[in-house]
Amino acid sequence: MKIRVMLVDDEAPFVDTLAQRLTMRDFIVSKAYNGSQCLEAIAENPHETDVVVLDILMPGLSGIEVLKQIKAINPMMQVVLLSGQATVETAIEGMKQGAHDFLIKPTDAETLTLKIKEAAAVKASHEDRIQKAETDNIIQHKGW
Repeated sequence: MKIRVMLVDDEAPFVDTLAQRLTMRDFIVSKAYNGSQCLEAIAENPHETDVVVLDILMPGLSGIEVLKQIKAINPMMQVVLLSGQATVETAIEGMKQGAHDFLIKPTDAETLTLKIKEAAAVKASHEDRIQKAETDNIIQHKGW
């Protein structure tokens, strides 16, 4: 199954170039150019994205605020934070808020691809555990 990635950054050329590279690597890519667009898309379809690649420093909503809201909508969704100017404190805050990882821009496509695949595997593992727990619960209550 292809990994569904949403790229979120206010630098349109960066997002568009990265989207092309990830599409060539067989990812399904959607794009948002600010935090509000990202949250709108996720709220409309909370299970249509596996991994969000999210810039921290954007006009309007910060990446950290967007991360918090993503986790409120869908706690299973994995987020890889990106920034060219963030501080160590910002990276730590992002990890505390549930980010899967933090990368410094510019990052090479291989590293980002690896982090996206890792994040998607974590999401799939969480979903499998939840499904197993729900199945076990049904079996226990039905007396099977």
